[in-house]
Amino acid sequence: MKVNTGHLTYCTNIHAGKNWSEDFAALQKNFPLIKENVSPEAVLGLGLRLSNEASLSLIQTAPLADFKAWLAENKAYVFTMNGFPYGKFHNTVVKEHVHTPDWTTQDRGDYTIRLFHILEELLPAGMDGGISTSPLSYRHWFKTTEELKTAIHTATLNIIAVIKELVHINQKTGVIMHLDIEPEPDGILETGREFIDWFEGDLLSLGIPELEDSFNVSAAEAKELLERHLNLCYDVCHFAIGYEKHADVLKELEEKNIKVGKIQISAALKGNMTLAPDKKTGVKAAFSKFNEPTYLHQVVALKNDGEVIRYQDIPAALEDFDHEDVAQWRAHFHVPISIEEIGLLKSTQSDIVEVLKLQKNNPFTNHMEVETYTWEVLPEQLKLPIAESISKELLWVVDQLK
Repeated sequence: MKVNTGHLTYCTNIHAGKNWSEDFAALQKNFPLIKENVSPEAVLGLGLRLSNEASLSLIQTAPLADFKAWLAENKAYVFTMNGFPYGKFHNTVVKEHVHTPDWTTQDRGDYTIRLFHILEELLPAGMDGGISTSPLSYRHWFKTTEELKTAIHTATLNIIAVIKELVHINQKTGVIMHLDIEPEPDGILETGREFIDWFEGDLLSLGIPELEDSFNVSAAEAKELLERHLNLCYDVCHFAIGYEKHADVLKELEEKNIKVGKIQISAALKGNMTLAPDKKTGVKAAFSKFNEPTYLHQVVALKNDGEVIRYQDIPAALEDFDHEDVAQWRAHFHVPISIEEIGLLKSTQSDIVEVLKLQKNNPFTNHMEVETYTWEVLPEQLKLPIAESISKELLWVVDQLK
């Protein structure tokens, strides 16, 4: 839906589905209710998530035509997609395999290009389109510095191949689409700093000569093409977990002409670790309730000196719960963004408020997507009926942007 700073939608990875048939059924069931609640008159956007299996089905002529007809009939449109999870994302153990296959593989590139060809067909005239993706790979799979360096090199070359396809599409059709890298805890690109350094280092050094040669352009023009078609996905939850200063990150991105493809509007858990011992016991029990087996829930602890301790999942953090000199914990568990108080814990809702204020005062992207995919594994007290939950979050964002 068009709001004063761009287009707002929700990511359909909240809907469980193994294939396109199940995905489409979930949309047909829930989207009309959400639209009636949020945007009964105006068109409403969809942030489409497709698994590899679903993409192989939807790219076929008949299913794609049926979906386009349904979008028109329901006053819906697709301008952004989530290409991070390749396989099943619900009712199975995902954990670090959300990165599988990673950007060191041809499969990841083929899948992503297929998604872009689908998006090209769905994108409304005159709009740019974006697809968010994994931050290259999961860093703990690489045991040595040399292995990590090789993985980054290979992944970057595979990403450049996708960028070349986006340039070809733009030259042929005029449609502008961008791949949006999504830093997250324990990804090879984990922070804004790591993303910027990779962009200015690996991507430009490998990409400029490749695009110069492929498109017969100057180095400056090749750099412009990379900046157009490779953007950052600013997942507020992920940046909040790392205690990153949003204004500083966004200022540096603007200064370096690195674009933000979309904001993923999401909230993490946080807990005060400076409480009295009896209260801290309650905090530990509260975090334990969010220890579920489907997704990775990395924890980042902030020490009093400003340094951080990173844990790969909640159980590892709980084992070190009594670590001295820790002021706060933040956990990678996407909780409803419209809720701030969660018993003894809080959400990082205040980070969303800050980022949306920055967006409102000086828009840095025109794509905004609510992404609370954990509905099925949320504690029962946080659950509303799914369409009602999504509607409440979208309306909360609309209020923040007024």
